[in-house]
Amino acid sequence: MKRFYLSGQRTFDNRGCEAIVRSTVDLLTAQFGEVEVLVPASDEAMDRIQWPEAAARGVRFVRSYRPPHGRYWVQLQRLPFRPLQGASWPFAMPAWLRKDLASVDAVLAVGGDNYSLDYRIPSPVMAVDRFAMDLGKPVILWGGSVGPFDRVPGLVAPMTRHLSRMHHVAARESVSYGYLTEKLGLRNVIRMADPAFVLATEPVDVESFWPRGDGRVLGLNVSELIERYRRPGQNLRSEVGQFIRHVVTAHGMGVLLVPHVNPLPQNGTGGDSAYMAPLLAQLADLGDAVTMMPRHFNAAQTKYVIGKLSFFIGARTHATIAALSSGVPTISIAYSVKARGINRDLFGSEDMVLQTPDVSAATLREALDRLLRDESPLRSTLTRRVGELQAMARSATARISEQLAS
Repeated sequence: MKRFYLSGQRTFDNRGCEAIVRSTVDLLTAQFGEVEVLVPASDEAMDRIQWPEAAARGVRFVRSYRPPHGRYWVQLQRLPFRPLQGASWPFAMPAWLRKDLASVDAVLAVGGDNYSLDYRIPSPVMAVDRFAMDLGKPVILWGGSVGPFDRVPGLVAPMTRHLSRMHHVAARESVSYGYLTEKLGLRNVIRMADPAFVLATEPVDVESFWPRGDGRVLGLNVSELIERYRRPGQNLRSEVGQFIRHVVTAHGMGVLLVPHVNPLPQNGTGGDSAYMAPLLAQLADLGDAVTMMPRHFNAAQTKYVIGKLSFFIGARTHATIAALSSGVPTISIAYSVKARGINRDLFGSEDMVLQTPDVSAATLREALDRLLRDESPLRSTLTRRVGELQAMARSATARISEQLAS
């Protein structure tokens, strides 16, 4: 039986992270048969509740590496000093983590965009992968978007050396692949699709929250995350509210707000539900034409709900992947390379991408008009291309088998 460790994973608060883990376990099981997959968790009990069947699938939740003192190092690295930006993680590997890493055959660095600057310099993530490489374990960056790192110049050279030590860097989209091979000059890069393209669905009853309308339902996901990419003085929720009102009154469609990141346990505060809740209050006069999906659904259930939509517009990458992989015509609200690359690979262009700073009631209306106008060719393209991307994910899994055999 093969054993794997999923570095870069910490919590199922983000249904995208959960989708990656579930799909990766499915891919590994299909390739190797019985497997054991060590999944780090900041709260093991909460993640088990989120995925009750995990143990039966070979998943063992383990302690995640997040030393309290590490956050101060990450804050220091934000200072504009090159020696700090490119400095190695200065803390020793704890014995419990050494034991976990030593027990596996390979480490898959998951997370989608951990190896980027979308959130911070990824020092803790790099540390775990370096620990594993120092132990002689094969480390594969698994279906991620990478970089660019140019705005932190001191990080470029050490990041390039770090990535070059991995057995494979499996880029999930062409923009990252080009950056890795052309800009960083790496030779260990392969292409794959985001593993969440193969995520299986779990049916739920939608009747209690499904919006009324003419039969067509637009799914919408916006989040607090994209506020940081907005132009000063713009009110995102006000613009989105105006757009939703237009969808209902001008097109007769229902609108379902789809949260994709929510804290566990389910009574936690914050997340997409809390951010979008004021939209419901703002549009209360529209009644049940505008509703919100319950916040407690897991990743597989959320994909099932998204798959029943007529159209989708979303900011969370894995919410859009759930829609795209379900054949739902989708507009991606983009704040990084990942949405651009995924759309370029699916459609051959970035026509279905709306850049975050450009989001307004007017641009959202234009996006919906494009979905309505091109619905048929979009569905045809997705029917053809999604199967090809799923095959790419399976092919990358076969490369792991080849690597371990050698």
